[in-house]
Amino acid sequence: MIDLADTITRRPVVLDGGLGTLLEARGNDVTSELWSARVLRDDPDEVRAAHAAFAAAGAEVVITASYQLGFDGRIPDADVEALLTRSVSLAREAADVVVAASVGPIGALRADGSEYTGDYGLTVSQLRDAHRRRLHVLAGAGADLLAVETIPSRLEVEALAIELADLGVPAFVSLSADSTGFAAPGSRVAALRVAASVPGVIAVGVNCCAPATVLSALAEVPGIPSVAYPNTGERWDAAARAWLGPAAPLADEAPAWVAAGARLVGGCCRSTPADIAAIAAALR
Repeated sequence: MIDLADTITRRPVVLDGGLGTLLEARGNDVTSELWSARVLRDDPDEVRAAHAAFAAAGAEVVITASYQLGFDGRIPDADVEALLTRSVSLAREAADVVVAASVGPIGALRADGSEYTGDYGLTVSQLRDAHRRRLHVLAGAGADLLAVETIPSRLEVEALAIELADLGVPAFVSLSADSTGFAAPGSRVAALRVAASVPGVIAVGVNCCAPATVLSALAEVPGIPSVAYPNTGERWDAAARAWLGPAAPLADEAPAWVAAGARLVGGCCRSTPADIAAIAAALR
């Protein structure tokens, strides 16, 4: 297994792809509000197998199935803690790769589309409280770093930055670049700067966005290795709970992202092991 912080100073590293996408393709039901965490709870072997498939395709980092799992009352807190720990264990068992523990936004726990707007009606203090316990459990579960991902607003980035600074563990922070929470001029670059200023944050960037958004977003990353793992081009309709539009081959764009400073490169929603294999080949 590579030393991630050191390796990204020398070359790009391949991330995995859409875990929920692969679990669904393997015949698992991910339509509940728990999404892939439902499979984590009910069929952990499937989660382990999905991680292994991405690693076999060339992923050097796998991201855990904890994105849509938190202490929000949907399931008992003791079960949440056990499942968060299980998410790390399954990824660790799947392959000898770097394990990044996924920390999704509060909107992902709500499963109402607000992860693409950041419109929660919460203060920084309330957001810190909402994230704190999950961050601590995942930090203690044996992951190599935290993958703080798909964050849709500067306010939530600020809350997470304070918590990460207090926690003092390695992490990368990735914004939902197409979120309406970054509609105000300069808000996205300001959020990236806040994230990059946190000790222990080894990279910042964007995910869960259109591939066409990546280059403009990477141009805003302030003097730190960057992260790029967009969707494959389709657009998620939260009301219809369906993907719309055509797909794009991520591997075609990956070399340009690397040239723009990306050092963690992969795919998000709709990306498959075949996409990750193609990205790995393109970066070689």
